[in-house]
Amino acid sequence: MKAGWIVIAAFAVWFASLDAKLPAATALQRFESTYRSAKTLQANFLETYFDSGKVVRSEAGVAYFAKPGKMRWEYVSPEPNLYLVDGKWSWFYVPADHTVTRTRARQSSDSRTPLALLAGEMKVSRICKTVNLDRSSSSLDAQGVVLRCDLRGSDDTVSTTPGSAAAAHGSYALFEVNPQTGELLRIVVVDPGGVQVEFRFSNWQFDPPLQASKFKFEPSKGIAIVDGDFAASTEARERRPGR
Repeated sequence: MKAGWIVIAAFAVWFASLDAKLPAATALQRFESTYRSAKTLQANFLETYFDSGKVVRSEAGVAYFAKPGKMRWEYVSPEPNLYLVDGKWSWFYVPADHTVTRTRARQSSDSRTPLALLAGEMKVSRICKTVNLDRSSSSLDAQGVVLRCDLRGSDDTVSTTPGSAAAAHGSYALFEVNPQTGELLRIVVVDPGGVQVEFRFSNWQFDPPLQASKFKFEPSKGIAIVDGDFAASTEARERRPGR
């Protein structure tokens, strides 16, 4: 009997190893189907910026998603900040500066915009020209599958995902997913200039109860509203003393 269980366990490991090497189309289908039915999502995240392979800074917090096309990124470390997309506008609020930068969602070139697909139809083809397995990239999880997405640029007319039209030519994203569950483990957005932004996710919650007010930004008295792209706001933050 013990030998029988050993054989069964060996086959389980063998099938798991095969599953980890699923074709890109199969892994992509699992990823899309896992998130497609959820109306709301919540996850912890760790966001790390790299420049020429060197870590520039890391930030952590909780991200929320709601259909259609709404996101809320609450940064708690190293300092509180808020990035919110309400479906029409994207807002980046820095409490320490008493300033919020507002950009039309469809014009935003922020690195988080590819993740808007989690709050949409969950069709990766809306933001990716091609999707292939990337065997050259190491995965966080032993069973993780890394998919390379060549982001659609301004010369592509198929995508209507917020922010996708502003993707730089030659930019791409790496999606690492769990091939068994389809859960997103990590995404890395790579710019041709050598800048990379990595998002690691954990503790996914599907259909958590989220109030509609969570995806509305109401500037309080004394908060200055600046119209422009998030990139400009990021550059301004980088130039602040102590950065």
